[in-house]
Amino acid sequence: MTRDVFIAQVEREQEALRGFLLALCCGNKDDADDLAQDALVKAYLSSSGYQEKGKFRSWLFKIAHNTFLNHKASCRTMESIDAARTLVGSTSAESSFAHQDLYLALRTLPPKERSSITLFYLSGYSIKEIAAITETSEDAVKKQLSRGRNQLKERLKL
Repeated sequence: MTRDVFIAQVEREQEALRGFLLALCCGNKDDADDLAQDALVKAYLSSSGYQEKGKFRSWLFKIAHNTFLNHKASCRTMESIDAARTLVGSTSAESSFAHQDLYLALRTLPPKERSSITLFYLSGYSIKEIAAITETSEDAVKKQLSRGRNQLKERLKL
């Protein structure tokens, strides 16, 4: 893949990538931007190995997902929404974000469940695609989605 082709592909997928990472980082824009930058650098350095057999977006999300997992500390799992709310604080920029309660609830999920929920519901990937991105089995993705949904229902009291 040439540099120009890579840049064109990234320009098409950049908004989706940032949205994906923003959800994984529970609305923390600074963490999401840092991870996006790291993921794009890793993708560029690996672009010669991209085979163009699959979707560029899936390949890029896989790199971003792995970058997220390697930096789990930037989006810690909280025990409850109240604990997450205390961490975020009422004066932060995140408090005015439209989906604050969802992001606070996502913050309580373990990274694997958070990734599956985000990819399935917010990014529209199929279970098969999520399994490829997260390098797990389809059954594992189904279990992660089920556990994640149940935990979100409980925490959001739906």
